[in-house]
Amino acid sequence: MAGADVIVDWMPSALATREKGVPLVNIAQPFKRSGMMLTCRKETGITKPEDFKGKTLGVWFGGNEYPFLSWMNHLGIKTDGGPEGVTVLKQGFNVDPLIQKQADCISTMTYNEYWQVIDAGIPEDQLVVFKYEDQGVATLEDGLYVLEKSLDDPAMVDKLARFVKASMKGWDYTRENPDEAAEIVLDNDASGAQTEKHQKRMVGEINKLTEGSDGKLDVAAADRTVETLMSGGSDPVITKKPEGAWTTKVMDAVK
Repeated sequence: MAGADVIVDWMPSALATREKGVPLVNIAQPFKRSGMMLTCRKETGITKPEDFKGKTLGVWFGGNEYPFLSWMNHLGIKTDGGPEGVTVLKQGFNVDPLIQKQADCISTMTYNEYWQVIDAGIPEDQLVVFKYEDQGVATLEDGLYVLEKSLDDPAMVDKLARFVKASMKGWDYTRENPDEAAEIVLDNDASGAQTEKHQKRMVGEINKLTEGSDGKLDVAAADRTVETLMSGGSDPVITKKPEGAWTTKVMDAVK
């Protein structure tokens, strides 16, 4: 990480890292809304969150599990299996468990894995989705983070302010020119694995998450993220409210 001036991280991961001693600070929050959701096969009979009991749910780990564990805690559903709890399947970054019926529901992002399920041949009318945003357990996702020492250097703060300004200009341009933005991604895809159809859908969905953001962090949303992370049952992702985990210093310097 020492080689980067700025990293993109989800706030749950950044706050967990900070509590472990790495002084990460949020300087801007381009993503205003969460794109995380659980996608279930309709044939499982799941129509509402209470129906998760006794089911197997695919969950990403590495920081992404915390909003899920908090959500289950809010619902009063144990995550250790059993008829009254849910069985948690550690999910890779793919949709195979749903396709192969190893899980009743899996974690998906509105802009990516959800469409992989559709492309795998399961039509939308055979799916039931639960957005974290709608369930009141959303945590802030893609934000821009720096180490605290970067904020002590006025020249670096100026540089960061220009970077954030340019980034937000880019997101505004993407909303106005989604097809062109998708083409730019394709032109820079060294793997050759991306398709025009998928990138255009991704742009359309991501534009919904950045819409209305000028880069400034919504402190109420950050506080909600902290609250969600601290209420994750017996093993919360963070044990105390963070101090100094976000700053307006860079956004205040944007001209």
